[in-house]
This record gives sequence, C-alpha cells and structure tokens, in this order.
Amino acid sequence: MPLLFSNSRIRLPQGQIFWREIGQDTGTPLLFLHGSYQDSGQWIPVIEQLRDRYHCFAIDLLGFGDSEDPNVHYSIQLQVECLIKYLDALHLERVCLIGHSLGGWVAASFALQYPERVQRLVLASPLGVELAAERPKKTWERQLVSPVPVVSWLLKIILPLARAIGRHKKIEQLLAYRQHLLQSPTTCQLLFRRRPAEIQAEYLNHRLELLQVPALIIQGGQDTSANFARSQMYANLIPGSKFCLIEKGNNDLPEVLSQRVATELQDFLTPSSPREITR
Repeated sequence: MPLLFSNSRIRLPQGQIFWREIGQDTGTPLLFLHGSYQDSGQWIPVIEQLRDRYHCFAIDLLGFGDSEDPNVHYSIQLQVECLIKYLDALHLERVCLIGHSLGGWVAASFALQYPERVQRLVLASPLGVELAAERPKKTWERQLVSPVPVVSWLLKIILPLARAIGRHKKIEQLLAYRQHLLQSPTTCQLLFRRRPAEIQAEYLNHRLELLQVPALIIQGGQDTSANFARSQMYANLIPGSKFCLIEKGNNDLPEVLSQRVATELQDFLTPSSPREITR
C-alpha cells in the first residue's frame, strides 16, 4: 500500500519549494534533506519506518526535483536562507534536521547559523569539508563539466583512435562520469561551476568545532574512502558527536538500508535511549 503523503508547494523569496509530509503531529518534527543527485523521494523508505512516531517533512532543495529552478547564483548559503524561510512559513520553531551528502552540508551549515532552530542533527555521508587529497580530483571534475567543454571535446575526438588501439575504456568511463555529473545542473553549479575560492569559503572544516547541537554521523562501510574520511572529520570536529558505521552500507544508505537507518535515527532521537551509537 503506497504511503499517503501530503505533497505541497510554497512560494518563498528564493523560489517555489516542493515538499512531502506525513506522520503524527507530536513532538519535534523531522526535516529530511536529500543528497547531491537525488530529491526528497530518496528518504521515503526511511520515513515509512518513522511515520507512526514522528511528523516527517522531506523537501526538494531549491533547484532540485519538483522545486523551482530559478535563474540565480546557487550556493550553500542560498539553500540555508531558503530553509529558514521555509521553517518560518510553516511555523516550525524547532526541528530535528537530517541530511544526506549535499543535504548534510546544508544541514550542518544551517545548524551553525541557527542552532536554536535545530534540536538534533543527523548527517549521512555529508559533503562540506575539504580533503587535501581530493584537490586534484576536484580540479579535474571542474574541467570535465565546464560550460566550455574543451576536455570532453578532446576526449570525443581521440576516442575513435583510442578504440582502434584498444585504449578506449578509460575515455569512455570519463565521458560516462561526465554524463553522471551533468544529471543535476544545480549540483554541478554548487560543487564545480563556482569559483574555487567561493566553494572554499563555504567549507566547514574550521567551523564544526563551534557546533553545539547534538549530532549523529552515519557512514556506510563500503562507501568511498573520501566519503569515509569526510564523515570521520565531521565526527572528530563536532563536540560530543556520535559516529555510526553501517558496515555493509554504501552511499545509498537511505534507499538500500532504510530499516537500519531508521533504527539508528530513532535511537538517537530518543533522549532516554541508553544505547551507545558508536560502532
């Protein structure tokens, strides 16, 4: 039987926002933020496990899913400003904020700016901290999805020759990866098509130690080494945070291991729970 979500839209100064809503209107509501190449539907399997105990909201961030994609300069700060306007419009004074990947970056940034509006914070494989080892990869990704696609033109030009000599697989993988990155124009703008100095200024490496909201970091054990390192950095820098390693999990925890994620969320969101979350 399909979940009976209430699907709604609201016009905010930044643009129109779409969200899904379901559950019991008791206690602090849960607000879910999706990942880089997702929308609010990513969290439906988890919400299905929680709807009987919590009032759940899952929004499409500005520029994603069924939310409006206005002609604006996207930034993490813009998403934070949109989120506070959304909470004010719905008269949600305080929420438990849950974010995956890019949504984790937005959630942590929001909690730093508006700690009084966040009761608890849950971050699953969050982006938003810089790893020195990833800088060359980020530079290459920016070139790969540049609005002037010089790199992709060159790859396509040499591809026939590479096929003739049996050296084509790497080039085909790069072109396929480019198509994956381009699936979400807003993600490309946020992660790759802004000035590096602007992206650098929004990284949270030197601000997470100021975060006073109780936080849980969830990480899949089979995810990439970079994602694991980012989650570890969050856990190490946020005072008193808890780290949960789901050993069989990848970067698709909300969709594939929804029951386990829901269990960890419920344990963390229950203040009287004696169980230690760290694995």
